[in-house]
Amino acid sequence: METTHALWLLAIPVSALMVAAGARRLGLSAPLVLVIAGLLVTFVPGVPEFELDPEFVLYVFLPPLLFSAAWQSSFYNLRENVRSITLLSVGLVLFTTFAVGYAAHLLVPGLPLSAAFVLGAIVAPPDAVAAVSIAQRLGLPRRSVTVLVGESLFNDATALTAFRVAVVAATGAGFTLADGVWRFLFAAAAGAAVGLLLGPPLHWLRTRLDDPLVENGVALVAPFAAYLLAETVHASGVIAVVVSGLYLGHRFTDSPAVTRLIGHSFWKVMVFVLETVVFLLIGLQLPPVIDGLSGHGWPELVGWASAIFAVTVAARFVWIFPASAVPRLLSRRIREREGEVGWRDRVVVSWAGMRGVVSLAAAFAIPFATSDGDPFPGRDLILFFTFTTVLGTLLVQGLTFPALIRALRVGSARERYADTVAEAGAQHAAAKASLDRLEELDAEEELDAAVVERLRELAEHRQLRAWERLGGGTGPAGEEVPTATYRRLRREMLAAERQVFVRMRDERRIDDEVLNRVLHELDLEEVALNRD
Repeated sequence: METTHALWLLAIPVSALMVAAGARRLGLSAPLVLVIAGLLVTFVPGVPEFELDPEFVLYVFLPPLLFSAAWQSSFYNLRENVRSITLLSVGLVLFTTFAVGYAAHLLVPGLPLSAAFVLGAIVAPPDAVAAVSIAQRLGLPRRSVTVLVGESLFNDATALTAFRVAVVAATGAGFTLADGVWRFLFAAAAGAAVGLLLGPPLHWLRTRLDDPLVENGVALVAPFAAYLLAETVHASGVIAVVVSGLYLGHRFTDSPAVTRLIGHSFWKVMVFVLETVVFLLIGLQLPPVIDGLSGHGWPELVGWASAIFAVTVAARFVWIFPASAVPRLLSRRIREREGEVGWRDRVVVSWAGMRGVVSLAAAFAIPFATSDGDPFPGRDLILFFTFTTVLGTLLVQGLTFPALIRALRVGSARERYADTVAEAGAQHAAAKASLDRLEELDAEEELDAAVVERLRELAEHRQLRAWERLGGGTGPAGEEVPTATYRRLRREMLAAERQVFVRMRDERRIDDEVLNRVLHELDLEEVALNRD
């Protein structure tokens, strides 16, 4: 029996990776396909129930996912949009908590207001993984993507704190509004402090290890350490992870090139595997959610769930439009600093409110009984409404999100062009600095002329590459530009070299260790060629 259970546990990540691979090959959104696949699997006879362990999600899945997102985020972009991000990650979460809570209390007979607020806090935080992946693929403006990423980094902290406060109120463990405000402020401030205290010593350690594998190992441990330390002192583990991730990611430029290459690849694989498993698990939660329902007919359950889903989606629109427009109307400084935001951008950001695994984990973490020993009021209904809201936002909003972006013609073509121009200018300045340094060294050391000429050609090649990308890699008449020709021919040469090394390994003229070493060098050069 234990072997069978282990095989089913192995089947989850294997199946998730296979489904994700198929979705990526077909150009579909992997998170949405995984959720649908998980739902379909629940109807297959013999498949056991997989109930989410909230502690496992919050302590194992959440820290590395948040840390990776923070690591790759721009500290400067987040700082420039801190007002908008705060309005969403704090203001919108609390507004959604109250809106959904009151709606559920009025809709569902016998559901106490305190328990309804628990539901509101659970479904309040969007998970921007699916939305951001679609937005980046379709070229949403950078500011909108930054706001969505920033919201997803910090809104879990607000929602989980609100959830804990609501649970305390619902279980009758003693609660006042002042207690709730104090819990929230302490959790946020202490969590940020833990992240700031942990970041500098970890960075100091990483820069002195001089071992790429160990350096990235330290980075892997960092999110779990930050989360556990913060939760130990009853602070926000989410904020601690995000702050430490932002600090270490901002200082990642101090690491050696090999460390950065390994770290970039490692986190891409880690996040890909975790996200695929998480979204498949969301779909697999249908049986344990339905098992607890009794005493209610399906027509009224579907009606309540649809209404709560509609309120959850509408609350985002109701908050975002005035929260974005009013400050700009009242403050010229905000208008000058942030610029105008069109109604199309507001619609896209409002529709990007897909919920995810954090909401389900919080729902499963609801206690079964109050402090008096009575059953927690409406626990099974809250689980059901959470599942239907998560599923509804992922499928309804997720499936229509690409079409909405295309229909509204919200794109960043000008932004990408400006980035290429800026990169070309930076490449020009960097190439000039490198050539000046080469001339200095040549004057000091009297270098070999052939070496100097090769280095000069390399610097000039890098300088031209960004400018030529403005033309899409072709000249005025459509002919291939020199750097594009260089990359194409060099890739052919690398492929020929690789075939020789593999053949010599197969003929046992070189060892596998030698093959791995030379292939690594060829791969690094090919990755550099393929960067564009």
